[in-house]
Amino acid sequence: MYKIKYFVIAMVALAVLPACQRANKLEQQAAWQDSINAELQDSLATATAEKDSLMALMNDIADGMTQIKEMQDIISVENLSGETPDRKQQLRNDILLIQQSVNDHKKRLADLERRLKQSTNYNASMQRSLDRMKQQLETQQRTIDDLTQQLAKAHIEIESLNRSVDSLNVVNQAVVEEKNQAQEESKRLAEKSDRLTEEVTELNTCYYVVGSEKELKDHKIIEKGFLRKTKIMNGDFEKSYFTKADRRTLSEIPLHSHKAQVMSNHPKGSYELVDHGNVKSLRIVDQDKFWEYSNYLVVKVD
Repeated sequence: MYKIKYFVIAMVALAVLPACQRANKLEQQAAWQDSINAELQDSLATATAEKDSLMALMNDIADGMTQIKEMQDIISVENLSGETPDRKQQLRNDILLIQQSVNDHKKRLADLERRLKQSTNYNASMQRSLDRMKQQLETQQRTIDDLTQQLAKAHIEIESLNRSVDSLNVVNQAVVEEKNQAQEESKRLAEKSDRLTEEVTELNTCYYVVGSEKELKDHKIIEKGFLRKTKIMNGDFEKSYFTKADRRTLSEIPLHSHKAQVMSNHPKGSYELVDHGNVKSLRIVDQDKFWEYSNYLVVKVD
C-alpha cells in the first residue's frame, strides 16, 4: 500500500517536469508499476493459497469430527451389559482411539483459530464455524466420558459376576469332592460288607449227604472193612456229591427212608430222627451245637 501511495505522488510530480525529464520519469514509473503489479499478484496468490489452506484444514477437521460422531453412534448403540469381556475390551480400545482423535482435532482446531486470527482472511463467519466445531468437540467429549463410565460400570459388574462364578465353582468343586469321597466311602463300605457277608456265609456253609452204604462207599465218603470201624471221609472224598446249605436256615432234612443212621460226628441231643409216616427226617434242634465239630453231615439210609 505504501508503494501505491508513492506511485500516485510520483505521477503528480511528473506532470510539472520538463518533457525530457518526464520521459525518463515515465520509464521509471512504468518499471515501478510493473514491480507493484507483480507484488500485488504475489500478495493475492499468497492470500488465496492461505485461504485455500485454511478452508482445507477446516474441511478436514469437519470430516474428522463427522467420523468421530459416526464411531460414537456405533458404540453408543451397543448393549454393553450383554457384551462378552473380549467385546468390551474391543469397545474400550475403540473409545481410546476416539479420544485420541478428539484430542488431535482439538489441537488442530486451536492451530486453525490461531492462523485465522493472524490471516487477512479472518472474519466473523469463520469464527462462528470455529465455535460450532468447538461445541461439537465438547459434545463428543461428553459422549466419550459417558461411554467410558458405562464400560467401567460394566467392567465392575463383570468382575463381580466373575467372583460369584469363581465362588460357585469353588463350592461346586467342594461338593463334587465330597460326593466323590462319599461314593468312595460307600463303595469301600459296600465292599467290606460284601466281604463280611461272604465270610459269614462261608462260616455258616454246611454240607450234607444222604445215601446208601454202597453209594457212600462209591463216592469215598465212608470206608468200611471187615472187623474194622467205619471211617468217615478218609482221604479224597467227592465233595461235589454233597448238598450245600446254610446251617442258619437248615432245620430239617427229608431222608426218604424208614431207616437212617447219622454217620458223621454230631453231639447227641442236638438233633433227632422223626417219622413222617413210613419215612424219616432229620430235625436239627440246636444248630450251634449240631455243627460244633463238623460242617459235614453224612446220613446212611437203607
